[in-house]
Amino acid sequence: MKTIGIREARLIDERANRDLGISTLILMENAGRSVAEEIIKLKKRKIAIFCGKGNNGGDGFVCARHILSRGIKPDIFLIGKVSEVKREARINLDILLKLKQKIFEINEDNFNFYKQKIKDYDLVVDALFGIGVEREISGLFKKVIEEINFSAKYVISIDIPSGLNADTGEIFGCCVKADKTVTFLKVKRGMLKNEGPKYCGKILVKDLGFPLRW
Repeated sequence: MKTIGIREARLIDERANRDLGISTLILMENAGRSVAEEIIKLKKRKIAIFCGKGNNGGDGFVCARHILSRGIKPDIFLIGKVSEVKREARINLDILLKLKQKIFEINEDNFNFYKQKIKDYDLVVDALFGIGVEREISGLFKKVIEEINFSAKYVISIDIPSGLNADTGEIFGCCVKADKTVTFLKVKRGMLKNEGPKYCGKILVKDLGFPLRW
């Protein structure tokens, strides 16, 4: 099986933007939609989407919108503040706000309240970090990941379980343990090495709307 690492994945995104004119916003749209399609197939009704403030969180916001379009209203939890979300992720977050979708901001003060709710969902979506994490996870993000692993009935990670090194398969302190991982372009190298298989669950590979060779 041909795999790619962090550098290759980012280079493909850059080339798609430079050579084909496919923006990050379009890539995010294609990623989030493909995850939503997989979620719809599972026929789950009580869905929670946990989003970080970067592009992986942006994929989660897109995913939420496409689930909404199918008549299912997910709960969206943002680790941090709406004001801290920038660029393409913020564009997709703003669309949800215009659709009157409530965004639950998780912080240290309210974490104990929200963690009680995780066990009530049929499906939890991990859109916290993706391949972007580069250091050990601690603080509030660690608490959220540990609670997802402890309480969630079924977990789907977007691109790669948050906390897993996409190159080496090593864990950045803690990692979401997914039942299914929807990744893009190619399987990431770390998903098949070291701790990768244990944390990824079933791996599905989705395209982002363009061929890998052009």
